[in-house]
Amino acid sequence: MSTAATAEKFDNHWNYAEEVEVLTFDLNGETFALEAVIVQEILDLLPETAVPGAQPFVASVINFRGKVIPLADLRLAFGMEASEATIDSRIIVIEVDLQGEQTLVGIRTDKVNEVTTLTKNASEPPPSVGMRWRADYINCLVKRGGEFIILPNLQAIFSSRHETAGAVN
Repeated sequence: MSTAATAEKFDNHWNYAEEVEVLTFDLNGETFALEAVIVQEILDLLPETAVPGAQPFVASVINFRGKVIPLADLRLAFGMEASEATIDSRIIVIEVDLQGEQTLVGIRTDKVNEVTTLTKNASEPPPSVGMRWRADYINCLVKRGGEFIILPNLQAIFSSRHETAGAVN
């Protein structure tokens, strides 16, 4: 991707705003954030139903207010080890646009932290080299204190997983 295309994608992520409200959460010791406007609810862990033949990344579904929704484990999308649930584990239910359709998805987390405001001037696009994860799965990294907060690119993660699932069938 060219530098101009990367800059355009970066600006589009921020919707040309200088700051964004996010919900931060932990996965395997890393801090991630989702835009607060897409978060529908934060749930304690719920019973899961395995989906035979599904990708490991979305291998189960949950009942959310009478609707069956997929439960995603972003750890697996980022190539992290799966981990056991703890007392702090939660499910964040989000509504995301996938291929032009608003879709509810649950995201399993190790811990939900806080709603906070992140500023564009503290953020930068993911580096093109040296990343242990796919750069297209990350919208940006935001420096806060002595740590980085990762804003995942949910469209890229879910689209590539959808295409991979379609290619297997």
